[in-house]
Amino acid sequence: MELTTVWFILIAAMWTAYLVLEGFDFGVGMLMTILGRNDVERRVILNTIGPFWDGNEVWLVVAGAGTFAAFPEWYATLFSGFYFPLFLILVALIIRAVAIDYRGKRDGMRWRRGWDISIFVGSFLPTVLWAVALANIVHGVPIDANKEYVGGFFNLLNPYALLAAVTVLALFLVHGAVFIGLKTTGDVRERANRFALRMGLAAILPAVAFVAWTTIDAGKIAATIIGGAALLAFVGGLLAIVKDRDGWAFLGTAFAIGLSVVMLFVSLFPNVMPSSLNPAWNLTTTNAAATDYTLTIMTWVALLFTPLVVLYQSWSYWVFRKRIGVEHIPTSPAPSNSTQSNSTP
Repeated sequence: MELTTVWFILIAAMWTAYLVLEGFDFGVGMLMTILGRNDVERRVILNTIGPFWDGNEVWLVVAGAGTFAAFPEWYATLFSGFYFPLFLILVALIIRAVAIDYRGKRDGMRWRRGWDISIFVGSFLPTVLWAVALANIVHGVPIDANKEYVGGFFNLLNPYALLAAVTVLALFLVHGAVFIGLKTTGDVRERANRFALRMGLAAILPAVAFVAWTTIDAGKIAATIIGGAALLAFVGGLLAIVKDRDGWAFLGTAFAIGLSVVMLFVSLFPNVMPSSLNPAWNLTTTNAAATDYTLTIMTWVALLFTPLVVLYQSWSYWVFRKRIGVEHIPTSPAPSNSTQSNSTP
């Protein structure tokens, strides 16, 4: 297997890990004010992602750095052509990070409500904009013979991309609600599971439409099989909610999102960014790649450090594996010393 193909697979795996893990982060951020009926419940919901959210973002940094080093032409065209939506994503992620940290600095209701809105916006915008960006990468955008994006911002808001945004938004909300149900107790858990089931049923139609559109355009049997598996995993997750099996429900939504991302990259290969103007101007794993020497060095670095990242994240999820409820939230906004509780006030 050529190193260009190896790095295409690695970048696809990084994006898959990022979207699966940040998927429930974003979902929890959007649902915090919806499912939390008072400040204590909102703190419980936020604390479910307290030990994880910043570690999950490591996969975005790694995916961006890997794209820059392995496929510099892809990186240049993507980040210049999609500059405005990517800038909005960056601003939203910064606002979200500040809001999570600063929410517990004061006790005032107005203070916390303002940061709650910031967490919602900082979770909603990346969800929608990442969906739009990835959909356009797969569907094709105006790229000229010089490998430059020649469209505008509104070229990105096409029907396929908007369908992707609706689908991903619904999936992340379900994924986040299922994670809240997995990590909490009492009324918050029951409320989250009811929401997950209702939103999941509403998400089936756009999800089927998005998978069908993607696989028909791709014309690849592998993409069709993977897309079908994603839909089955999602339905299985919903059935697990009905059976009150929180762990299986979370695995179902996680596999649904992960397989959907894999479907997109399978549909894309061997292109990395198709041109809607002329197929001869497509960016591919060959004409957008770095030198073999660069890819060789990167491969050794990835073999060394990727297992360390996976082991550390796995350990953190194991340490903070227990459920939390309103009884675990101290009256003071100071974080608990218990490793099983939360690190975010």
